[in-house]
Amino acid sequence: MQSGINPWSNNQTGDVGKLFSEFGIEPIMPVAERLPEIPSFMRRGIVVGHRDYRPIADAIRNRTPFHVLTGFMPSGLPHLGHLMVMKEVVWHVRQGGTGYIAIADREAHAVRGISWEKCREYGKEYLKCLYALGFEGTTYFQSRNNRLKDLAFEASTKVNFSDLAAIYGFGQETSLSHAMSVITQVADILYPQLDAGPAPTIVPVGIDQDPHIRLTRDVAHKLRMFTVEDRGEYVSVRSKNAPESALVAVHRAFPGSKKYEGHVDIRGTPPERVGEVVRGIEIEHGGFGFYSPSSTYHIFMPGLQGGKMSSSVPESSFGFYEPEKAIKKKVMSALTGGRMTLEEQKELGGEPDRCSVYLLNLFHMVEDDAELAEIRRRCVGGELTCGQCKKETFERVSVFVKDLREKMDAVEHLVEV
Repeated sequence: MQSGINPWSNNQTGDVGKLFSEFGIEPIMPVAERLPEIPSFMRRGIVVGHRDYRPIADAIRNRTPFHVLTGFMPSGLPHLGHLMVMKEVVWHVRQGGTGYIAIADREAHAVRGISWEKCREYGKEYLKCLYALGFEGTTYFQSRNNRLKDLAFEASTKVNFSDLAAIYGFGQETSLSHAMSVITQVADILYPQLDAGPAPTIVPVGIDQDPHIRLTRDVAHKLRMFTVEDRGEYVSVRSKNAPESALVAVHRAFPGSKKYEGHVDIRGTPPERVGEVVRGIEIEHGGFGFYSPSSTYHIFMPGLQGGKMSSSVPESSFGFYEPEKAIKKKVMSALTGGRMTLEEQKELGGEPDRCSVYLLNLFHMVEDDAELAEIRRRCVGGELTCGQCKKETFERVSVFVKDLREKMDAVEHLVEV
């Protein structure tokens, strides 16, 4: 692989700082300060990075339109490892975002070999979970969305196999269906703007999905008719593939502008305003007017036995319909950051940052920051034994799972499959 991030690998690197530096992902906290209220998943260092989140933060603060989309590959039943991105989507919807969820059944079928029937079965469970958590908006299966397929075809005109090789490491052995599933995901990310109109779009993902974001941002740029360049004293609107009539329309929209071969220079108008007008002219002349999508990146919660949380390692996680006895066994046998003996634990204290049980609380089971800080204090101070912490954590898990199951059953009618 030429890319250090592979969306389909089970062995993702844990060196987040190196990946950020290599691929140009920025830390989230400086831009999160623009939000009216910083959500817990940012405060706690779970969502750690972003690409171009500022337009989203400003849209939330100013109550202007924006979209939020993410997708789920239905290769198995939803579990603990999927909760974070679901919560991020729901939070953004509650901040005013227009919500979209893609069930990536084309990807599951092409990459994992999952049957279409199983894709529908698993996809339904993902949607039930999202609705139970409070999602509102549009959901769809890739294979059943004809407008999405048409958009994917249009996007494919801007991508060649050398691009896919550079980003994903595709080679001669890569199937065409795998490549098609990638282009479909590009269309997924752009689809909210096709369906509800161009607007900033946030895509919450794990770090492993960044290749899709990079490719889509490139495609969105290539599908634009114009570039709008702030030259300081004036704004230059430069044609990429715009019809002459669209360039004339830009010239007419700004009295006093100067039209040249392939570009229009505009004085006295802010770049943001020029961008809005040009976007509208593109759409009037058959273009898309896409905004480049934004993204946030969360770290992965480790499995309950350490290492990566994975459906292929049942002990690393739990599903939401597993028997309570099975869930309890997994939590009570989870890997902790405790010491070798009780005496050492009392003397030296635990190491919560290395403990899957503490991180389970940090990610999902303790909403109150003060309560979480108290758990950490008791652990580090040697007051809280691992056995007692596991017991308290399982009680939280039990309440959470029971509540989620009831809500999933209650919203099953909302899922159209």
